[in-house]
Amino acid sequence: MLKVEDLYVSYGIIPVLRGVTINVKEGEIVALLGANGSGKTTLLKTISGLIKCSRGEITFLGRDIRNLPPYEIVKAGIVQVPEGREIFPYLTVKENLLMGAIGSKAAWKSRHDSLKMVFELFPPLKERSEMQARFLSGGEQQMLAIGRGLMAKPKLLMIDEPSLGLAPIVFRKIYDVITTLPGKNITVLLSEQNAHYALKIADRGYVLENGVVVLEGSSKELQESELIKKAYMGM
Repeated sequence: MLKVEDLYVSYGIIPVLRGVTINVKEGEIVALLGANGSGKTTLLKTISGLIKCSRGEITFLGRDIRNLPPYEIVKAGIVQVPEGREIFPYLTVKENLLMGAIGSKAAWKSRHDSLKMVFELFPPLKERSEMQARFLSGGEQQMLAIGRGLMAKPKLLMIDEPSLGLAPIVFRKIYDVITTLPGKNITVLLSEQNAHYALKIADRGYVLENGVVVLEGSSKELQESELIKKAYMGM
């Protein structure tokens, strides 16, 4: 579904991604692991068209998307849930969700069905649909950010650090929802520092360090890796 090959990205003269190659197959959950500053967010933003690469290829469903503007990439079916949620605090929960559907005619046309799906996945959002988003808890705001992404009817949903700043009991509930998305024909690329939980739900994974992929494999292979155990699981 998604092929990133030999990708190079720099901020000015500072290299951030160096020769990154990853593949995501339709129906998978793929984990992108690494510490802060490893290049995970830069990779997602480059796929989304928010950052331009200096070299490399990005294809989605066989189409070269490297030079497309972000709104065209959303129309093609790639949607990013940003790190830090970036919700609209003074809009209601429902208004925030509807903002996710304005990127394409198809998403807007099916907005009522999409709202129903999001409310089924995240019941607290339905209960608070008329509440301003700034009054939600951190976990509810993360639910809202993911729900807004789902409103765009993505084929590939890229979620950046969904567990950041959340209590384990809260992000486990969010992870439970993420595991259901392939069953709804939504492929997931999950960027996470929390390797322990990410690898529990992922099919495969890649480990980034200093902008380079240093390890890749099945979820089981990565969980058994000494590098993963020492660097990300404290074992």
